This record gives sequence, structure tokens and C-alpha cells, in this order.
Amino acid sequence: MTESRIDFRKAKFLISAPDIAHLDEYLPGDAGIEIAFAGRSNAGKSSALNLLTDQKSLARTSKTPGRTQLINVFELDEHRRLVDLPGYGFAQVPLALKKKWQLALGEYLQERQCLGGMVVLMDIRHPLKDLDMQMIQWAVESEIPVLALLTKADKMKQSERMKMVNEVRKHLGDFDDRVKVEPFSSLKGIGKAKVLDILNTWCHPQWLVDALAEAEAAEAEEENSAIKG
Repeated sequence: MTESRIDFRKAKFLISAPDIAHLDEYLPGDAGIEIAFAGRSNAGKSSALNLLTDQKSLARTSKTPGRTQLINVFELDEHRRLVDLPGYGFAQVPLALKKKWQLALGEYLQERQCLGGMVVLMDIRHPLKDLDMQMIQWAVESEIPVLALLTKADKMKQSERMKMVNEVRKHLGDFDDRVKVEPFSSLKGIGKAKVLDILNTWCHPQWLVDALAEAEAAEAEEENSAIKG
């Protein structure tokens, strides 16, 4: 079975949930593969999701950071999903509400078994804040591949942009290939193709490829048996 290219343009909204208990009510179990997008409330998660899927309003954007208050799930196909997690930091909201968001975020990260990749978005002008580093460290320790995505790259000249990318790569060097670092701009499309390549690879873990191939072979054998019978 050859690896198929995921068409991210086919992403469609599936569910918004306040916590993983509600996810389990609507999703077919903790199965398949999910790629989560996490970042500070002003990092541009929604804009990034919209660009990567070529959809203007798949994920709702707002001029007021912190509008992503729920776990938002988008389906790519029956086995693969993108997840927009509640933003952390920055948001000007009551402390009790902020704690509720962080609890939902923590539960998802710690308990979701189908999490197969983490995109941590950071403003390229202000990368690697404490919460960003905690998120990256947690993912690495959990053996989840990470893409540190430096957003709003159009705000810098190319020379400055690459200097910052190299500085972040050097800072995260101890993690080796477990953390990739790429510049990105939702406005100019910088880094889009590279990010889609990474996401496509994450969507094809060997265990899922093997399982789908086995299911396909079983279906073919069943069809052959029916024809012979």
C-alpha cells in the first residue's frame, strides 16, 4: 500500500468540546491520529490552520487574542484529525476561566493517546517563552514529534528571519530531530509547503499505514471470496 498524500483542503469542522470527556462522546474513541496546534493566544493558530487548509474560515479568527476557548477538532479523513487547542498566556479573561482552559489543555495533552504530532506556534519576534518551552519539553518527553512554527515571519526581513530561525534551532539543538523549526506567515504563505510536508509525514505513522494495509487486504480477500462463491 503506497503512502497517499493527504489533501488538507478537505478538512472540515467536526466538534468543539470543553474537555476530552466531551470529545469521547462525539468521536469514535481515542483512535486514529491527531495533530494538535498549540501556542500563546496571540500566536496565530487559527490563521495558520486556515492557510494550511486553503479555507478562509475553517478556524475562526479574531482581532482579540484568546478567542479559542474550546478544543476544536477538524476532520481530514476517517482516521486523521487536526486539533486547535485553547491558547495559553496573554488572553485578558478572568482567572477562573483561564484556569479552566489550561485544565482542558493539560488533560488533552496528558490523556489523548492518538496525539501523533504537536505544532507549537510562536511569534517569530518573541519565541521560546516559558510556556512555549514547557510545551515543547513535555512533547519531547512524551515522544511526540514537534514542529516549532515561528509565525508572522513576514514582519522580518529575510536575513533577520533566518537569523532568528537559526537561533531557535540552536537553542533547541539538544532535542535533535525530535523538534523541527520553520518560519511561517499566514499572510504571505511563507513556509506553507514545508509545513504541509511535515504534517503529511506525521499523518502516516507506520502503525497506521500497516493497519490500513491489513484492512485493505482483508477487504480484497473478502471480495474475492464472494466472487468465487
